[in-house]
Amino acid sequence: MLEKLYDKCLNLARHKFAKPILGFVSFIESSFFPIPPDVMIVPMVLAKKEDYLKIFLIATIFSVLGGVFGYFLGSLFLEFSMSIIEFYNYEDKVFELQEKLSNKAGLVFWIGTLFLAGFTPLPYKVFTITSGFIGFNLYIFIIISLISRGLRFFIVSYFSMKFGDKFEILLKKEGFKWFTIVGILIVIIILGLYFYFK
Repeated sequence: MLEKLYDKCLNLARHKFAKPILGFVSFIESSFFPIPPDVMIVPMVLAKKEDYLKIFLIATIFSVLGGVFGYFLGSLFLEFSMSIIEFYNYEDKVFELQEKLSNKAGLVFWIGTLFLAGFTPLPYKVFTITSGFIGFNLYIFIIISLISRGLRFFIVSYFSMKFGDKFEILLKKEGFKWFTIVGILIVIIILGLYFYFK
């Protein structure tokens, strides 16, 4: 099923209404859809390299809006939200996070986790829903989502424009690993600076 959805998104990237479709896919991926927008971003940029900034902005804006939608799903529709979280086998972690957020260290931990969810191939929708469920600060949620999603989609768009098919091959083979490594390094650096200047 996931493979069929993947192929469908890939085909939609060549559609004449690819940009609105990308916006839609970016929106629903942040709350429940399993296929990431990257699947459409790469072929769209390869087809029209001069539009890489526009493509990056569409994916970022609609992904964050979808994240806000996921946030409200988590805060208002608990039963439906939990079914999505259970689909990704994260239900146990949600209740653990509630306890951790009761102190300042827990808040810093969740900000780092949310950044990694938006930047790496982790299921971002689980963390948007969980943020609403645990009552995480909405304004901080939007800022972190803008930074993490924006950085990720800019990298994908820019490198697709710059290196073309070579980057597409690298993304398919090593994308998960490199986005995870870079994401963790960014979080470590930011946390290090935070505790250094505290």
